Amino acid sequence: MKKYFQSTVYIIFVIVTFLALAKSFMVYKNPFNVYENPLVWIAIIGFVLVVVLKEMVNVIAINKATELQNEKLGIVPEESDAWIKKLLQSWTRTKGIESEEEIILDHNYDGIRELDNTLPPWWVYLFYASIVFAVVYLVRFEVLDGDDQIVEYNKAVAEAKISLKKYKSTATDLITAESVTLLTDAKDLGRGKAIFKLNCASCHIADGGGAIGPNLTDEYWILGGGIKNVFTTISNGGRDGKGMIAWNKTLKAADIAKVGSYVLSLQGTSPANPKAPQGEKWVDEGAEVQPDTELKEGKESTGTEEVGQVLEQAN
Repeated sequence: MKKYFQSTVYIIFVIVTFLALAKSFMVYKNPFNVYENPLVWIAIIGFVLVVVLKEMVNVIAINKATELQNEKLGIVPEESDAWIKKLLQSWTRTKGIESEEEIILDHNYDGIRELDNTLPPWWVYLFYASIVFAVVYLVRFEVLDGDDQIVEYNKAVAEAKISLKKYKSTATDLITAESVTLLTDAKDLGRGKAIFKLNCASCHIADGGGAIGPNLTDEYWILGGGIKNVFTTISNGGRDGKGMIAWNKTLKAADIAKVGSYVLSLQGTSPANPKAPQGEKWVDEGAEVQPDTELKEGKESTGTEEVGQVLEQAN
């Protein structure tokens, strides 16, 4: 009964785990990404361990039953590890205890005797190999003046930089602080809002008014405003020792761009309990801002389109 119950539980576990993994492969875009889906890897490792342990238990049980049956029938099986002993003997050339008298030395020190064992073949072969390696090394680096480790490292770094530059020039989906742009699509801002509530609201409050972190609705910024500065701050973190942590190991660049765009969409909103301004007033030097008396105090135009609408209303 106990064995039947264990087998039933094992079968149910295997089926459920397999179905769960199959479902995750169909649902997740990158199911094998350990940062995005750590539970998938935990399930895979657990599944493999359970299957392997179950099979090991079966093998041990079968071997034990076979030994008991042979013992009952008076059958003495041949040693299964005889080939291992022969292999060790050929690689060590050791003498058995019963043959130690053949290699024992004459001198005796306080009852301690010494055996004259031969060097193991594996040790001798490694010694010869080290001599060959030393000769090759000497010829290459001292006679032929080959590249040392520093030169090889510098060459590898230079090749990597060339490859990286080539990749950045052709990658259309690569987002960096230099190439990031402000996103205005409702779907992107919705994704950014979800990320903000999950990771940022604990310090900045859900409405962006600020708590431990600064107020994100005013026009004052500690490390600069604008999508490029906000992207850099989220990616690399805030001020050393007291600022926000770096999120580039947790969030993808695309998600950082979305949450950064959402943060900028909070500009000019009215949080319930806004924190006092911190940092300096940010002015986008790339935007053409026209003076206008009807612009609300504390809110600046973020683009030429908005400025044009305000000027048109003024006329």
